[in-house]
Amino acid sequence: MKQGPNILTDLDLELPDVKRHYRGKVRELFETNGGWLFLVATDRLSAFDVIMPKGIPYKGQVLNQLAEYFLDATSEVVPNWWRASPDPNVAVGRATEPFKVEMVIRGHLSGHAWRTYNGGQRMLCGVSMPEGLREHDPFPEPIITPSTKAENGAHDEDISREEILAQSIVDAADYEVLEEYTRRLFKKGQEMAEERGLILVDTKYEFGKTADGEILLIDEVHTPDSSRYFHLDGFQQRQDRGAPQEQLSKEFVREWLIANHYQGKEGQAIPEMSDSFVLQVSERYIALYEQLTGQEFIPESTSDIKERIATSFRLFLNQNPSP
Repeated sequence: MKQGPNILTDLDLELPDVKRHYRGKVRELFETNGGWLFLVATDRLSAFDVIMPKGIPYKGQVLNQLAEYFLDATSEVVPNWWRASPDPNVAVGRATEPFKVEMVIRGHLSGHAWRTYNGGQRMLCGVSMPEGLREHDPFPEPIITPSTKAENGAHDEDISREEILAQSIVDAADYEVLEEYTRRLFKKGQEMAEERGLILVDTKYEFGKTADGEILLIDEVHTPDSSRYFHLDGFQQRQDRGAPQEQLSKEFVREWLIANHYQGKEGQAIPEMSDSFVLQVSERYIALYEQLTGQEFIPESTSDIKERIATSFRLFLNQNPSP
């Protein structure tokens, strides 16, 4: 029987010059004494802020290479942290102090916004949503609906601009920059998606500040873990007849979990993901990569993926001790 690819879910690496290691839901961050931040994209799958028991083949490579593609493409729109990708699963850039909010921006009434709206509410994160909208209808203009940046496995929470400022989570001057950068990035992302026959429905951005006070886009951008896409062709016809939209995103995983009675709530058991469903998720990630970039996805060998990553880390540091 042919063995499938190795899946990267745990990253127990001994790496040189690391002063801080942080394990996120999907990525692992290693900050060096010299000021570099190494971000390793694992194959872990997160939904409803919970890490699923099974990883997804090649998901980390897909996410990292998509993030690299978009960070490069948007670097003239907004400054970002990324400098190099010494391994298909690794991004390296300038270390920053992250802001403790995620800047979520929505062009359509989908996902969490729709679930809120369908429950009868018309305010989300202090932003009013118009009456008379159907699921997936576009908003008159994109709305920013921030969330707190959860730590230690906690759930992200909706928060308004007013609450962010009142609680001094971000100061007013910096928050103005975060909003401006968020709108610029979303506009660029929409344009790039349209060129590939897609609609960028909603996404989230994270930002950090360097030691010298520069605000940078950090983490990933416009990947299926942070973004929702619809197929542009036939979108309005599907809306007119009330048909489901064709999505390229992680939403189908959430929908599968909801259909199997799981929404990340206390006392709920995570349903078993079959091997065929895991393969389907992997294929969806790869399809999104190829549609968004117009490039063929070439899987990297996973025969010794941890050593491959560790070697790339050491080689990069030997050649580049600091930014």
